[in-house]
Amino acid sequence: MRLPIAYLGNPVLRKKCKPVQGITKDVQELVQNLIDTMEAENGIGLAAPQISSTLRVFVTCVPKYLENGEVEPGIIRVFINPEILSVSQETIAFNEGCISVPGIRGKVERPFMIRVKALNFEGQEFIEEYQGLEAVCILHENDHINGVLFFDRIHGKERDEMEPILKEIKKNFSKKPDSKK
Repeated sequence: MRLPIAYLGNPVLRKKCKPVQGITKDVQELVQNLIDTMEAENGIGLAAPQISSTLRVFVTCVPKYLENGEVEPGIIRVFINPEILSVSQETIAFNEGCISVPGIRGKVERPFMIRVKALNFEGQEFIEEYQGLEAVCILHENDHINGVLFFDRIHGKERDEMEPILKEIKKNFSKKPDSKK
């Protein structure tokens, strides 16, 4: 089921989420709600705090952009209690946006390749490596479950220029019925 989005200004977005203690029907329902909401919002990732849950869960569905210009649809991936095991020295700068912070994007530099351990929908542990946009998306969503938003990773002049826009977004979206306080 599609759930309301928690927008900038909602305190849940700044909370460090709690580990999932077991894969219950409620956890699986949360995962399905994340998937449904991500798809409805045309996102490539969504974390539990973005639908007002404080559990360490996120989902991704990152399309692959091929050299010939074609786009392959992404595969839905579920991350429960994720841990970033390692990151590459090589980085990638990507112009990130966020469903919870509509109307603004900013260049964030992140590791190009990561290794992640997590549980899947059935509660089975997996360890996988990801690179490029998929790594960026996973790190972005992992930040969410730690109370970090993408613009927290932007500094200097670009961040200074964002401040008035962020204040406006916070003001406008904190009044929306979708944004639970």
